[in-house]
Amino acid sequence: MTTATRSGTHLAVLMALGLTHLLNDLMQSLIPAVYPILKGAYALDFAQIGMITLTFQIAGAMLQPVVGMVTDRHPAPYSPVVGMMFTLSGLVSLAFAQSYATILVSVALIGIGSSIFHPEATRNARYAAGGRQGLAQGIFQVGGQAGGSLGPALAALIIVPWGQASLAWFAVAALAAMMLLAWIGSKQRQLSADFASIRSRSRGGPEKAPHSHVTIGVGLFILTMLMFTKNTYIESFRSFYTFYLIERFGLSIPASQMMLFVFLVAAAVGVLIGGIIGDRIGRYRIIWISILGPLPLTLILPYVDLFWTGILTIMISLIMASAFASILIYAMDLLPNRIGLIGGLFYGLNFGLAGISAALLGFLADSHGVETVYRICAFLPLAGLLTWFLPRIDH
Repeated sequence: MTTATRSGTHLAVLMALGLTHLLNDLMQSLIPAVYPILKGAYALDFAQIGMITLTFQIAGAMLQPVVGMVTDRHPAPYSPVVGMMFTLSGLVSLAFAQSYATILVSVALIGIGSSIFHPEATRNARYAAGGRQGLAQGIFQVGGQAGGSLGPALAALIIVPWGQASLAWFAVAALAAMMLLAWIGSKQRQLSADFASIRSRSRGGPEKAPHSHVTIGVGLFILTMLMFTKNTYIESFRSFYTFYLIERFGLSIPASQMMLFVFLVAAAVGVLIGGIIGDRIGRYRIIWISILGPLPLTLILPYVDLFWTGILTIMISLIMASAFASILIYAMDLLPNRIGLIGGLFYGLNFGLAGISAALLGFLADSHGVETVYRICAFLPLAGLLTWFLPRIDH
């Protein structure tokens, strides 16, 4: 039995979900973290780097909504374990890849693993939340953000000195995640029953989707556009920030990786803060603040020195990352009976749109330079104005 708080929140399950999300995204984050090594070893250009990201992200995006729709009708509590098997095989394959084609196949396997992991894990986070959805999504997503932030640091400390083959050492993380996910899967029936009981008491009956098709359509379209612009800006950092720092300020690879690590740690803090505050002031206000708020900072960033680059990127990451929990919960409130679909769709979008962005930004960096990428991306937070048209729904 899991221990639930008075609000019905299963904290033990949420912490385990957060840890598995950390391990999953840690292994994913090793891909962009080793880009400088792969670029030198295989003489890759920025367009080829972007295509690696595109392959990885599209593999993760294509299956996620499908997996979500299937598991909405036929819950598969142990499917994340299967997903982690794909991640394990892709990671080991990447460690010993000898060609560009093998690199692409390897990252595709890791992407497929992620696509299977996210929908059911998102459902379990929803079920375990009880009456604290923002906290639950914050814990779940801070795990992913923390895992993503560890990739550059571990690349600097382990992969740079020990080489590409040291990626295989992280297979231990996949095995640990598989054991935790098997335990979480055994709890799903209890979590589902507890969640249904809480929703029934709070609403006086079974959970239903009360919104019109127009409201749902407009809401999902705007949330998708906000996700796209946020992810495009974040992806410019994940894929090209180290190159920007090396090119503009002459940093070493380990130093640039550590600055990327700090950026991603700030994102982890931001997503947790955003989830907690969203429970108190509402999703709508958080989305406004987190998408449009960083605009002055992003406009200044391309023109400051190294010290202020570090300060501004932390602030931008902190504010912008706070949006994701609120966007996801907002979408779940629009379609409360399609948790798997929403989880798959928005994590899928998080992968697919970021992958498309990385490919486009790679071509832009090749033709006009990495600094130009950040001057153009600086205007992306203007898309936050779309929040004005987001349907106001009760949370």
